[in-house]
Amino acid sequence: MSPTLDDRRPSTPQTSTDSPAATSSDESTITFDQLGVPDRVVRSLATRGITAAFPIQAATLPDSLSGRDVIGRGRTGSGKTVAFAVPTVTAIAASGVERQPKSPRGLILVPTRELAAQVAETLVPLATSLGLHVSVIHGGVSAAPQVKALSRGVDIVVACPGRLEDLIQQRQCRLDRVLVTVLDEADHMADLGFLPSVKRLMDQTPQNGQRLLFSATLDNGVDVLVKRYLHNPVTHSVDSAESPVPDMEHHQLMVAAADKGTVVRELASGMDRSLLFTRTKHGAKKLAQQLTKSGIFSVELHGNLSQNARTRNLDLFTSGEARVLVATDIAARGIHVDDIALVVHVDPPEEHKAFLHRSGRTARAGAAGIVVTVVTPDQKRDVETLTRRAGIRPRITQVSPGHPLVADLTGPPAPLSTRTTTYEAPPAPAKTGARKGGSPRGQQSGRPGQGGRPGGAPRQRSGAPSGAAPSRRGGSSQGQRGASRGSR
Repeated sequence: MSPTLDDRRPSTPQTSTDSPAATSSDESTITFDQLGVPDRVVRSLATRGITAAFPIQAATLPDSLSGRDVIGRGRTGSGKTVAFAVPTVTAIAASGVERQPKSPRGLILVPTRELAAQVAETLVPLATSLGLHVSVIHGGVSAAPQVKALSRGVDIVVACPGRLEDLIQQRQCRLDRVLVTVLDEADHMADLGFLPSVKRLMDQTPQNGQRLLFSATLDNGVDVLVKRYLHNPVTHSVDSAESPVPDMEHHQLMVAAADKGTVVRELASGMDRSLLFTRTKHGAKKLAQQLTKSGIFSVELHGNLSQNARTRNLDLFTSGEARVLVATDIAARGIHVDDIALVVHVDPPEEHKAFLHRSGRTARAGAAGIVVTVVTPDQKRDVETLTRRAGIRPRITQVSPGHPLVADLTGPPAPLSTRTTTYEAPPAPAKTGARKGGSPRGQQSGRPGQGGRPGGAPRQRSGAPSGAAPSRRGGSSQGQRGASRGSR
């Protein structure tokens, strides 16, 4: 018989309601023990500086911890990961059901590889505090370690739909014992065309399991998932993607086409961490190379990179070794890095939702941030339409290279880097004991990027490069700020 959560479910139907109380400033004083979170989980959160619940957490946890199906609607950076991770580990630990090979009891579906890794970063310490095992499943890497972990037995899988379906078809995983299913960034999964796969996976989970759906918006077919798979869900809407962010400062810089490259370089030259968005993969690669050659070490993030390269570059940016990340819209959703002071739309996106998601990489979790859109004359009309639909009223300034506003937005320039490429491979190992016609005996391939950081350098946890000046942006309003880049 499949395990159930029926004994923890309310007998009366739940109505879908907004959560106006969740937006109150008083919610910031609510602690996790007041919300009924188990002591060991509370202590695990506290070790990372997470003590006061964010609004989305304070709103949803009473219902999700009681076993109800919950819809949590909030913009990226509002704290949704902790909001679903806590009830997931709590329910599985309390179920009394033993771990079995190839049969996880918790399933968290996410749209991208990067988001899978970052959700796991938040989830693993909470799960470990309750004796639970977590495995991450996504494509772009060898499936062998994932198969091995499933064979040993895991309690929770954080998975992208495509690779998980592949492993199920190979009979390496089954979902008939899942107690809790979470759909994270459901609207983005719909945008990427994953809904058919999500439905097939959901159909394999027990109908009486608990379902939690978290999303920035509830459009693009998300309502179909709600109607089909959630039972009498209660909805808590804290902040939608369209809600204004009080501490986000918007600027439009009107530039001549011939000056755009120089102005973009000036915008990327500050001490603080900056994220630059381009429309194409080639544009991201080219801009990262140009900035690096000009003395601003930058890394790229786009779909043409291998998973190892994507992980390596994101690590370099997160550690502060690279202050600038140049990315396509792959980084507009699901990339959670603290202390991004400046987001630059080098190429404005085509629609307003992408603009909002890109912009949401800064001013996260109560901090301040600046968003700049670089606009050439031929883009003026389209950008006016874009910002109007996004509900944004930016400050519009005509600028040229050396304009004082650019320096005001970026702060003092950082020292120039001596690196000449976007990635420098570690030195090749000494060729000892080489065999004729082959590689040295016992020598590993040493492909760059396998360890995430070149040369095995220790991973920095600070928000800025060593020796950098303090950030000129505002700090966090709560203890969760800076605890972990995966703690959204």
